[in-house]
Amino acid sequence: MSFVRDLRVAFNSLIRTPGLAIAVVLTLALGIGANAAIFTLVRGVLLKPLVNRGEDRLIYVRQSAPGIGNENSTFSVPEIQDLRSSVKTVSAFGDFSTMDFTMIGLGEPRSIRGGVVGGNYFEVMGLRPVLGRLIGPEDDGPKAAGVVVLTYRFWATAFHKDPSVLGKTVRLGSLGDRSATVIGVLEPCVPYPQDTEIIANVVTSPHHLSATMITGRIHRMTELFGRLAPGVTLDQARAELRSAYSAMEKDYPEAYAQEADFQIGVKLLRDEITSGARTVLLVLLAASGLVFIIACSNVANLILARAVRREGELAVRVALGASKGSLRRMLLAESLLLCGAGAALGVLSAQPMVAVLARYASRFSVRALDFRVDSSLLWVGAALAIVAAVILAFVPRLPSSGTPSGLSLSSGSVRVTGSTSRRQRIFAVTQIAASFVLLAGASALIATLIALQKTQMGLDTQHVLAIDVPAMSFGKTSQQVVDFYKESMRRIDALPGVSETAFGNVVPWRDTGYVFQFSGDGHAHAANVEDPRAQWRSISPGFFAALGVPMIAGRDFNALDNQNSNAEPVVIVSQTLAQRMFPNQDAVNRHVYWTDPVLQFASGSEAEKARMMAPRRIIGVTADIDDGHVVPEPTITVYSPFDEDPIFGGRLFIHTSANPYALVPSVTRVIREMSADQPVEHAATLADVRAEVLTPDRLNSLVFGVFAAVALAIAVVGVAGVLAFSVSARTREFGIRLALGSRPQNLLRGVLAEGAAMAAAGVFAGGAFGFALARVAGRYFLEVKMPGALPVFVSAFVLMTVAVVASVLPAARAARVDVMQALRSE
Repeated sequence: MSFVRDLRVAFNSLIRTPGLAIAVVLTLALGIGANAAIFTLVRGVLLKPLVNRGEDRLIYVRQSAPGIGNENSTFSVPEIQDLRSSVKTVSAFGDFSTMDFTMIGLGEPRSIRGGVVGGNYFEVMGLRPVLGRLIGPEDDGPKAAGVVVLTYRFWATAFHKDPSVLGKTVRLGSLGDRSATVIGVLEPCVPYPQDTEIIANVVTSPHHLSATMITGRIHRMTELFGRLAPGVTLDQARAELRSAYSAMEKDYPEAYAQEADFQIGVKLLRDEITSGARTVLLVLLAASGLVFIIACSNVANLILARAVRREGELAVRVALGASKGSLRRMLLAESLLLCGAGAALGVLSAQPMVAVLARYASRFSVRALDFRVDSSLLWVGAALAIVAAVILAFVPRLPSSGTPSGLSLSSGSVRVTGSTSRRQRIFAVTQIAASFVLLAGASALIATLIALQKTQMGLDTQHVLAIDVPAMSFGKTSQQVVDFYKESMRRIDALPGVSETAFGNVVPWRDTGYVFQFSGDGHAHAANVEDPRAQWRSISPGFFAALGVPMIAGRDFNALDNQNSNAEPVVIVSQTLAQRMFPNQDAVNRHVYWTDPVLQFASGSEAEKARMMAPRRIIGVTADIDDGHVVPEPTITVYSPFDEDPIFGGRLFIHTSANPYALVPSVTRVIREMSADQPVEHAATLADVRAEVLTPDRLNSLVFGVFAAVALAIAVVGVAGVLAFSVSARTREFGIRLALGSRPQNLLRGVLAEGAAMAAAGVFAGGAFGFALARVAGRYFLEVKMPGALPVFVSAFVLMTVAVVASVLPAARAARVDVMQALRSE
């Protein structure tokens, strides 16, 4: 009951100082709210268990080839079969191949991303349906009926959780066409390795049933998951997998080039899913921690100032017999009320903050897509409130009953002891130091973003509209598909405002293209050594003109190329390829040819495959188009006429001098008039496509910039508060100095210098702390790098300037001290 009485007394005491109470509550709300939101997100993305049953035994197996820059080369069917037969520490393996489908039969025709899985996939993954059933062993084999499972998010967003989708038949197109029946909806879970809309059985993909897919060891396109056998540790499974993999490399050396440095790795699935977001979320958590430190330091200064003004009250309580414990308990009660109110306000503000941060984190981990706020937000807020309350309760120094107080009031004036003044300055310097670390980090991110946005890509990104028009081969020959695109481009060219329309198979920065080994005239293949690799792009005549890319030498494709099937195949190559393959020579009329063994698995007749591997005459050299990096790099690319090779993808590029988005309805109408079932999707200018790729960098800059701005604002208030209180406490001193002849300008300069000194000490301390923190973090997170000299200098300059500006008002007040009033204050 005594503590309840302390709370009542504390409430009455705080009511008498509403300004201070409001300032403390708002400051703590910022610190507690930010930390509660971010910790809740970190827990939900990094720490919370997956919905998969037995997720602690679920593993992800990855094959990589770092020697050729391939971080995930996936697995082939023969490789998976070898691992299944030889590895006993993994009780079951589940396979997943990502495929892009066109889907007709459920609402609007659309292109979707899907997964093709074996019959035991869902059992291995420990997942269940919320509607219908999932794919099982009975759905395996070439004679099984095609079946499809919808992912929960796709079902909820596209079909509004309509249960009548069960039993409906859809037509799926991807390297062949198949019909399939919707048999179920998957429970909400983390979509991995891709955020897919559907998951289908193997029979829905004719390519997966081909002999080349089943027997080709280098035909790698499947992700591999597994479940640890009972009693087996991850290290034991890793050791056996590596042993089995070494045996595979010895038995099939032709499939594992030495310079590619093929490797196998294994992680718990949860660790794999969260790996992309771990660094950014932990850095974000550290940033919010700095904001909390700044907020507590600011509040500590306010509490110190209040303690000084209450010294008379505390001294009376001591004189009447109050013990230090009772006084400290009273201060704790006040701190709990303040921190509790701050935590309540912080938790309320944290809920919308969590939603925003979850969308931010989804750029780094698919797990954040389905993040939901839970009770952890409350207990984190409560825990932070208790920590802050305990800290703040022990900030003021209590008067002693046996010795005269160093803090005293006389005639209403305030005197501050050296220890109190030092503590106030330490708290102010701490705020500046933490602000400097945040500001330097945010400045580095903003500088990087500005540099990325200013980068010239060599394309006319503002006036080119890219639209996905995926190839629909159902009931059509290859020539009919080509004719469809030719007629589409002819009709779109006739629309007002269109200057050029072209076909391509990859939208820069949005799609992933194909990369194959190749060679050229004068280059001999070395045994057991891979040939260089080039990007393959399929384009129509006018592609380079539509994108605003110049031809360096030779000519563009025209309608006469490849009219005769016996004609010599022709290609256009990038400038970097021409320079590297034919240095100091004219690349035009030289030949390049594909040598990648994976091309033996391409669809088509033997004659078509032979033509694909035949030498191709170079008719033109174009400037490099780096369609995979936001900062252009030299690229090795081979461009083929789109009527020469099989069509994959299907993208139209429309160059216009008018508003590109105004063309979307007209283009859609033109294409739908030709084929009502044709998907027409994802219309965007190349500028907006690139901006979407830069979204994570933009969000990083925004989030950390907001943290830095909040920290800077709190720190500025802290510096101004310390100086204002210092001026108030030194009023008599300033009066005496003025009476003795000191000029007001000297007092002004002295207070300004005091503010600048605190800022300089904070910048120095923040620089040292930030340097040490970056060095330590760099050992564990390779992505963490030291900011450059310019962001650090700008941050220091901004902090020093702001601190001096914050000192102006207290300094001006010191310079205007009334001498007689100051002397009469005693």
